[in-house]
Amino acid sequence: MSKKKILHLVEAFGGGVFTLLSELCNGLENEFDIIIAYSIREQTPINFKEYFNSNVKFIKIKNFTREINPIEDIKAFFEVKKVYNQEKPDIVHLHSSKAGIIGRLAINGKKTKLFYTPHGYSFLKEDDSKLKRFIYKAIEKIGTISKCTTIACSKGEYDVTLELTKNAIYINNGINLGEIQKLNEDNKNIDYQNLKICTVGRISYQKNPKIFNKIAEKLADIKFIWIGDGELKNELTSPNIEITGWKNREESLKTLNNCDIFILPSLWEGLPISLLEAMYLKKVCIVSNVIGNKDVIKDGINGFIANNEDEYSNLIINLYTYNIKNILGNAKNDVITEYNISNMKNKYSEVYRKE
Repeated sequence: MSKKKILHLVEAFGGGVFTLLSELCNGLENEFDIIIAYSIREQTPINFKEYFNSNVKFIKIKNFTREINPIEDIKAFFEVKKVYNQEKPDIVHLHSSKAGIIGRLAINGKKTKLFYTPHGYSFLKEDDSKLKRFIYKAIEKIGTISKCTTIACSKGEYDVTLELTKNAIYINNGINLGEIQKLNEDNKNIDYQNLKICTVGRISYQKNPKIFNKIAEKLADIKFIWIGDGELKNELTSPNIEITGWKNREESLKTLNNCDIFILPSLWEGLPISLLEAMYLKKVCIVSNVIGNKDVIKDGINGFIANNEDEYSNLIINLYTYNIKNILGNAKNDVITEYNISNMKNKYSEVYRKE
């Protein structure tokens, strides 16, 4: 019996989406023939093909752009349609908003099993005007007319999806525990006198560098590290902040592991892979009160939720008053039981195979 063919269509081929997709494809490549139609972003590793098993096929979509661009988007539409007609996949999985919209317009979900994962809806972007967010939501609503099942990456994203369509399920993001097991064995006790605090990701409005900088200014004697790069790095002005620039996955994980506290003050999220990695590596996780973050972190049980720079700062200063050993243990156990790649792979395999 021949294997079914899956076409993954992804414009946002970087960051957490890239990590998740590489783990998912490598986990299912024995069950399915896999094709990835992609575009390059600044976060895309130069040697990205080396992250995937050799039998995964890649097709570049030249006209995918991050922002709305009518001319490029129309070109991308015809590119996607051409790839779809040439490859004749049994299953198409669209990742993130741009691929989700173009893919649902270009591909007939009545002939092919069609799935869409938002990885954080565009209409939740707080850096856009109310009008722009209204337009994004309207476009997403129009997209639900197609025969397509939305697979949300967290319970919170699923709840938002239900406002748009009832044709939805959710599968929590997961990470490859074996890949970072060795790092986990190297963990040391927290040195409260020499704390290191980090975050991971693109230095963009979404990740809230402004509040990260304010926290660093309040805690001037503590070292802060931003693992990543981006257009808003000029907002990280506090002298105790180090910006590492983009690192490969292994280097990023090592830097994360050398820190004591992971903070994620994002303004919106899907379900961040970096948070799951920090939890498994037994870092104290302090996150913003948004979908994705609050789906995973239970305040005071497996991490902390903060609403402003004062709450972040006070939590950091008073960490020694909490039973941190239990909190870190709970966080790691939650990842092992709920957010591991094996669980995620099995659930996706079941959904893909379902007639």
